[in-house]
Order: sequence, then C-alpha cells, then structure tokens
Amino acid sequence: NAHGTSTPMNDTNETSAIKAVLGEVAYRCVVGSTKSMTGHLLGAAGGVEAIVTTLVCREGTIPPTINFSEADPTCDLDYAHGGMRERSVRFALSNSFGFGGHNVCLAIRRWDGA
Repeated sequence: NAHGTSTPMNDTNETSAIKAVLGEVAYRCVVGSTKSMTGHLLGAAGGVEAIVTTLVCREGTIPPTINFSEADPTCDLDYAHGGMRERSVRFALSNSFGFGGHNVCLAIRRWDGA
C-alpha cells in the first residue's frame, strides 16, 4: 500500500524509493493506494492502511486504485488500476509518511500456521 497522495512530488519520489529498495522486483509488485477510496485520513491513515494491507495478505484480494487515469512517466509500476485483483500475497509493505518527517514502512507477512 503506497502512501499515494496523488501529488506529483509524493508519487514520483515514492515510486523512486520503491524501485531503489526492491530493484527489478518492484515491477512484479502491485502498488495500490487506499487513499483513492478513503481520501486522506490524516492521523488515522497509517492505521487504516495497515489494516487494509493485512487484509490483502489474508484474503488475497488487492483493492484497486480508483480514479486513476494517467500516470506520470516516472511512475511506471503497476498501480492496481482497472479493478480488484485476486492474487496470493505472502508479503506486503504499507508506506506512511507524516508531517514533520514521521515516516514508516510496515512489512506484513501472511500467517500460514494453524
């Protein structure tokens, strides 16, 4: 789950960071943004997005990035536009960036135990 504010500065920088960290693997990932559906929830955004990311791992469904029509050429990853995706997800990241430099990238792994 990208922080995904749909602002040129955030989206291009976040895309660059994802590619820098994941390398070529970034092009095999689906990068969604729940803010496209909820709007920016400010202080609640990180918590809600962590819950959604956990549900993605558990349920195997990736919510779409709605109202997406055209990406900046530097934003060249799969942004989950065009509808819900069914996909087995073992690991997921949830990026949250706050005012004043309070930032976190939460790594979530699906629990496969009994």
